[in-house]
Amino acid sequence: MDGPITEPEAAASTLYTVIDRRRSIRAYRADAVPDALLERLLRAASMAPSPHNRQPWRFVLLRSAAASALARAMGERLAADRRRDGDAAELIARDVARSEARLTGAPLLLLVCVTLEEMDAYPDAKRREAEFLMAVQGTAMAAQNLMLAASAEGVASCWMCAPLFCPETVSHTLALPAAWQPQGLITLGYPAAAGKLRPRKPLGEILIERGAS
Repeated sequence: MDGPITEPEAAASTLYTVIDRRRSIRAYRADAVPDALLERLLRAASMAPSPHNRQPWRFVLLRSAAASALARAMGERLAADRRRDGDAAELIARDVARSEARLTGAPLLLLVCVTLEEMDAYPDAKRREAEFLMAVQGTAMAAQNLMLAASAEGVASCWMCAPLFCPETVSHTLALPAAWQPQGLITLGYPAAAGKLRPRKPLGEILIERGAS
């Protein structure tokens, strides 16, 4: 590159590096994540765009005891669901053990929820569904902000959608406010191992263009 890197170029270079290096990590060291760093991550999440600027995301920080209680409750629900599917007992036990290990293996567990309390209300189902999806999209962007900020800080993370399969279990176990709908869990901590680089689809498979360039 000719000449010195300008500030916007340097910022873009740093951002693309963070995006490229982010990995889903499932093995963590026991080192605690400082509260000040965690606050920075949550502030980054809160800067995400949202419909009508209603900021529909809500977070529940779970430390060891709470994470263990949630892992047990979700494991019991997972086992019950798989027994109804007719799966073999040994496969169920293995799946439950893996699930519980993932939820309790990180120093911090963050539950991501969405609320419609401040979203617009409509009398018809079509617009109500659109409003809900808008809130979910904003909440997902907040979670992505947090995970990218964590990566920039050297903190590993992994996103898990398991709460979508048992929202009642999660809400009951954590005594959540009635309007908070569980969406996902993020494990947070310092990595014990490097994550794997997963293949990505080429742009030709995910992009189409319309109109003249």
